[in-house]
Amino acid sequence: MTVPVLTIDGPSGAGKGTVSRAVAKKMGWNYLDSGSIYRSLALAALKQHVDLENEVAIVNIAKAMILEFDCGDELVVRLDGEDITAQLGSEITGNAASIVAALPEVRQILLQKQKDFKRLPGLVADGRDMGTVVFPGAENKVFLTASAAERAKRRYKQLIEKGIDANLIRITNEIEERDRRDMERKIAPLAMASDALYIDSSDMTLEAAIEEVLNLIR
Repeated sequence: MTVPVLTIDGPSGAGKGTVSRAVAKKMGWNYLDSGSIYRSLALAALKQHVDLENEVAIVNIAKAMILEFDCGDELVVRLDGEDITAQLGSEITGNAASIVAALPEVRQILLQKQKDFKRLPGLVADGRDMGTVVFPGAENKVFLTASAAERAKRRYKQLIEKGIDANLIRITNEIEERDRRDMERKIAPLAMASDALYIDSSDMTLEAAIEEVLNLIR
């Protein structure tokens, strides 16, 4: 039996995670947060004080790490049994993930881990290259984006609400640098699939974006 797949790609901070989880929950489908896979690997490397550009060392960590995803109302990620969810959202982890994601052999190892999430009744896959590389044959594809300024404002608000000191200019610069790195990397760069629905959420509520994606599936 064919397993339906919806891919939602786009840059960091565009709302992919929130939209993807909401759609998966409404559809009763499985959920893959590919960013969490890369962030988990980056966090494991940081914890072991490994050079993020040491491909051999990063590959060894990727092979050994055991990841578990618990997708209830909120996504819970466990690395080797430890709940690391709260640590995945930091800017340090995000920037580190962008660096390790550019390593070719690392991407090959994690590719199969992502493909294994495709199972009945269906899958919502959220990431940078879900529709172009991981699930190019997906029936439904979305490219969800927003301006760098808007994404920075959202991130700044999230951090301030959590009581974390933040600088809007620094966040904007980091987002622009991450976008550039993700789009220019040689392996699986951030790009919109030719058959994807383009959604700019800069001036949209998340509820409106969710409804637009649901309408695509329906």
